[in-house]
Parts: sequence; structure tokens; C-alpha cells
Amino acid sequence: MNFRSQIDTRWREAQSLLCVGLDPDPNRLPMHLRQQPEAVLRFCVEIVDATADLACAFKPQIAYFHAARAEDQLEALIAHIHTRHPGVPVILDAKRGDIGATAEQYAREAFERYRADALTVNPYMGFDSIAPYLAYPDRGLIVLCRTSNPGGSDLQNLELANGRRLYEHVAELVAGPWNLHGQNALVVGATFPEELARVRQIVGDLPLLVPGIGAQGGDIDATLRAGATCAGGLMINSSRAILYASDGEDFAEAARRVASATRTAIQLSRQACA
Repeated sequence: MNFRSQIDTRWREAQSLLCVGLDPDPNRLPMHLRQQPEAVLRFCVEIVDATADLACAFKPQIAYFHAARAEDQLEALIAHIHTRHPGVPVILDAKRGDIGATAEQYAREAFERYRADALTVNPYMGFDSIAPYLAYPDRGLIVLCRTSNPGGSDLQNLELANGRRLYEHVAELVAGPWNLHGQNALVVGATFPEELARVRQIVGDLPLLVPGIGAQGGDIDATLRAGATCAGGLMINSSRAILYASDGEDFAEAARRVASATRTAIQLSRQACA
């Protein structure tokens, strides 16, 4: 099953647009885990097992694992998700953006070593930075478009000679000539609902990974109105609010409560916006 089929199935079967981000900061792990072997893995596995039925996808951020010298734990985590929770896709958030032979190695790392179902990538170097990943047509390619950070406007909102904004041009390319195998998706932040609506207008039913809910100020209702489709259309990411709902031994139970409340809020908003 390819990534697009996976996420379509997950939206339908789990009735969830919630993507659970896995950003394990060793300094924020529960105290009882910090000195344990493979603490990062143990923390993430408990979060995954507590929230898998509520999630449309999991999104480990590779930098946290690299910084903690926990690459092997990332491999084990993704293997655990595939084994214990088959059908829940794993998006490796790495934002790769190189070209040629280097990009080929990044593709091997993401899809062969880590066995991710999808990867975030940066399109700044053009189609050359996308092409090597197309050798894996069953995997998803999630391209940065209109990101949630304030500084994204420095480049993404620039007006081109044809009157289009740069992010609109990226959306057109990713949904059109770059989408050779129907595997593409886009990153569009919840903090810019008008731009999110514009991207949805351009790309039709292409899946959108949406960061920016919660700590960054994105609004669930505005996000659903701007970007949801009949099938789902959105992977609304929440990381810190779920991961660090408690710093005690009940951290997994607390994570589940927050994930459940977030999923319910999305469901209610989706009904209100239907």
C-alpha cells in the first residue's frame, strides 16, 4: 500500500486527522526514565502505544534522535510502530533539501534504513532536490510550502513576476508536474489560514501536513474551514502538548488524554464546518 492509500485509509478507519509528533527532548523526559537505557525509545514507545488508535500518523523529528545519539532507537521505534500498529503511517520529519547523489543517500536513509512511510523535504533547490525520492513511488514526499514560523514569510510570501506568491508556485509544482506517482503532499502551517485555504484551492485533495496548532497559535476551527476535504485532507500535528502533558510516571496516560481531547476538538470542528 502506498502512502496516499495509507493516509486515506487511516482518515476513514480511525476517524482522525491528528498527527502525533514525536520530538523527544532528553531534558524533558520523565525523571524516572532519564537514566534508563534507551530512555528515548522507551518514552516514545509508551506515547505511541497510548495514542495509536487516536492518530492518523506519527511524525518523529529526526533532529531529536540525532542529537541524543539515538539513531538506533529511531530505527527501533519505527519498527515498533509498523509491527504493533500496522496501517498507521510514519512521517520522518527531516526536511531534506540537497540534490544528486547526496539526496539519493538521504532517500536511502529515510526509506531503507528507517523504513519511513513518508519524508518531509525542502524544495528550495528545485526539482533536482525532489527527483531522487521519486525512485520510491510507494513512499510519501511532503514538501515545505507555507510553513508556520513567522520567518517563513521572508521567502514564501514573495510575489513573483507573474503575480503569484512563491508558496503558490510551490503548491502548483508539487500538485502538478512534480507529482509523478501521486505520492506528494505539502506542509502548510495552521498559523496562516488564508494561505492554507489558497493552497487547498490550488492542489485539490492533496494531503496537507499542518503544524502550528497549540503553542504556535494556530486555530483548529480556522484550519478545518480552510483545508479539510470530504475524505479528511489534513494531518494536523501536535507534539509538545501531547508528549509533555505530564512529567511523572503517568506521562503516557496524560498524553492519551490530551491526544483524545485534541482529536475530539478536531472532530467537533469538522462537523461544524461541514
